[in-house]
Amino acid sequence: MPLPPRWLRRLLLAPFVVLLAFLVVTTLPVWALLAAAASPLVPGRLRPLRLLWIGCVYLVWDAAALLSLFVLWVVSGFGWRTRSPAFQRAHYVLAGWFLRVLFWQARWTLRLRIDVVGTDPDTALPGRPELVLCRHAGPGDSFILIHGLVNWFNREPRIVLKDSLQWDPAIDVLLNRLPNRFIAPTAERGEETVRQVGHLASGLDDNDAFVIFPEGGNFTPKRRLRAIARLRSLGLERMALRAERMRHVLAPQPGGMLAALDAAPDAGVIFVAHTGLDRMLTVADVWRELPMDKRIVMRFWSVPPEDVPTGRQERIDWLFDWWARIDAWIAANR
Repeated sequence: MPLPPRWLRRLLLAPFVVLLAFLVVTTLPVWALLAAAASPLVPGRLRPLRLLWIGCVYLVWDAAALLSLFVLWVVSGFGWRTRSPAFQRAHYVLAGWFLRVLFWQARWTLRLRIDVVGTDPDTALPGRPELVLCRHAGPGDSFILIHGLVNWFNREPRIVLKDSLQWDPAIDVLLNRLPNRFIAPTAERGEETVRQVGHLASGLDDNDAFVIFPEGGNFTPKRRLRAIARLRSLGLERMALRAERMRHVLAPQPGGMLAALDAAPDAGVIFVAHTGLDRMLTVADVWRELPMDKRIVMRFWSVPPEDVPTGRQERIDWLFDWWARIDAWIAANR
C-alpha cells in the first residue's frame, strides 16, 4: 500500500492513533477478561494476556509520544525552531526517555535480556563520530540499536531507514524532525539515494552516530536468494559466490557505505551483529514465541578511521569480509 502524503498522515493517522489509544484504555477491562478467558485454550503461559498487554503498551506509548511531540511543536513556535540545536537536543532526549520506557516494559512482559559484547561506541573512539553498520533481522533490532546508542552511549543517531516505517505516526513525526532519511523501496539502489546518504553523513560531530543497514531489508531465506540472483544479473559472480557462503545475512549493498565513508572520512566504523530476535518478524512470530525468555546479544566491532581502506573496490571487499565475519558470529551464537 502506498504511503499517504505527510499532511494526510498528520491530520488523520496521528489523531486516529491517539483516539484509538483512549478507546482501548477505557475498555481495557473488557479486553482483559476476554484474553484471560482465552488463555487456557491456547498453549503458552497467559499468551493472549501478554499479547494484549504488549499491544496496549505500544499503542499508549505511540499516543503519548505524539502528544509530547505536539507540545514540543507548539513550544518551538509551531514548528518554527524545531531545527534549532536546543530543540533537536530536546527531541533526542524525548526519544531516549520513550525508548527506556519501551524496553523496561519489554524486559518485564517478555522477559528479555540484552547483553552487549565487544567494543562499544563510547570506548572505541571517544570524541569522534561513528558510522554504524548493522545487520537487519526484524524491527526489534532497529529499536534495540537506537535505544543503545541514545541511552547507553549518549550518541545522537542519524538513521537511513525504509519509508514504510512512517506508517507509525510517532516514528514518522519524531524522525522527520531529526536528521534522518526515509528511503522508498524503488529507490534503494539509485544514485539519488546514494546522494542523500552522503548528504546525511556530512558534518557529523563528536557525539553523532550515522546508522545504516547495508542489507537494505530484513533477512529472510527468499531475500537472500534474490540478493544472490541480483548480483549474478549484474555480472558480479565473485560477490555472488561470496554471498552464497553467507547463510544468515543478506549480501550487503555497498553504495550507502561508500557514500558515508566519502562524506565522513574522519569517522570510525562500528559493525554490529545481534542474535535473539531473528525469527521475530511478524505479529504471528511474536505470538508463536511468547513467552520469550530470550537473551539478545549485540556484538560490536570497532574499526578506527586509519584502518578503513581507501579504494572503492577495496572498501567493497572489506564490507563483504566483515559481513562474512558477522555471518560466522551469528552461526556460532544463535
